[in-house]
Amino acid sequence: MDKLNWLGARQAAQGIRDGLFSSEDLVRACIEHIQAREPEVQAWAFFDPEHALGQARRADEWRAAGKPLGLLHGVPVGIKDIIDTGDMPTEDGTALHAGRTPWHDAKVVDLLRAAGAVIMGKTVTTELATYAPGKTRNPHNPQHTPGGSSSGSAAAVADGMVPLALGTQTNGSLIRPAAYCGVFGFKPSRGLISRQGILCQSAHLDQPGGFARSVEDLALLGEVLCVYDADEPGMVPRAGMPLQRVCDEQPPLPPKLAFIKTPLWPQADADVQDGFGELVEHLGEQVGEFVMPDSANQALDWHITIMEAEIASNYAADYARGGEKMSTSLREQIERGRNIKAVDYLEALARMPLVTEALDEVFDRYDAILTPAVPGAAPHGLDATGSPMFCTLWSYCGMPAISLPLLQAGNGLPVGVQLVGRVGDDARLLRTARWLVGLVA
Repeated sequence: MDKLNWLGARQAAQGIRDGLFSSEDLVRACIEHIQAREPEVQAWAFFDPEHALGQARRADEWRAAGKPLGLLHGVPVGIKDIIDTGDMPTEDGTALHAGRTPWHDAKVVDLLRAAGAVIMGKTVTTELATYAPGKTRNPHNPQHTPGGSSSGSAAAVADGMVPLALGTQTNGSLIRPAAYCGVFGFKPSRGLISRQGILCQSAHLDQPGGFARSVEDLALLGEVLCVYDADEPGMVPRAGMPLQRVCDEQPPLPPKLAFIKTPLWPQADADVQDGFGELVEHLGEQVGEFVMPDSANQALDWHITIMEAEIASNYAADYARGGEKMSTSLREQIERGRNIKAVDYLEALARMPLVTEALDEVFDRYDAILTPAVPGAAPHGLDATGSPMFCTLWSYCGMPAISLPLLQAGNGLPVGVQLVGRVGDDARLLRTARWLVGLVA
């Protein structure tokens, strides 16, 4: 019972359903661990133990009354502090939004509550989900960054504070901290999870996702969240995705992976290059090297054009009333974005479907793309969050991506391996990821 906080989400939900322990037992174990570790890790922007325990007790009363239980009944989940919660502050990592408490939950939080989850608290984000770090430290070594912008969520899951947490990605804000903190991170295809009630940084690039300690738990979380929302213009009506069922299946044939170095490969640390060399050798005939199509070479520049133009627009009011309170990096992004020409912005948008279609030919021969998640282990120091460069192309294309904690740098810190799938093929990506973990672990 004193290790309940380290249970995975599926184990925890099953244990509560079977009466092996209560939601209150589980939440109390997580609270005790948070109180012991939070002074060092600093993963939480808002955390009220009594409020969390109150939710857990209500979940236990619901079960005791014999009512139907959701997929996450009684399981605690951390929420990135750019995602609205009607019963807790959402301050977006900036003093400009201090004390902001929304009236309503974001759609993803509403779905979690409907599934029976306990909303544990709000996890630290970087300033307006950009590059200026928050207070969070890497749980493996507090002298190193946890990555950003979903820093608190990744660190909380890695440190055993919660089994699940929500994050978002516009560039590399979910995959990068997962890779640095040694947890599993999943960014589904763009348009599968509602962004209603989430801070809008870039309407064309923002993509919600989550963190867990197994691929199976990511599938569980994804199944809860991938629900059509009529109020989200970026979504289209579709049936629910059987992510758990497909993830749990054995692949009908051994998956084949396309190893894509991307033009950024020379910037990867020797540890990453050597680690991928060993991984590719271990996979043998199941992996082949694939050369990027020419249409993808400028995607990083097009991504930056879209991101900074939309940051300048979406954060214009904050910049006008409190630009002097923003970090230098955010002010510079906004100022660059204000100077982007409309023709360049529109060209960058027009290229998105063309690049995605060009990459589609990979999936005619391979089940997933194998590529680095980060250029190396989490950098030393807390004044930056590391480079997102190995995530940018996939964020631009809206392709599903998952970070798997399969490598380790020479200094002992974890390094993530990234798998990328065809847009909309999230279930198969999860199944392939589970296969790869079983093969390598």
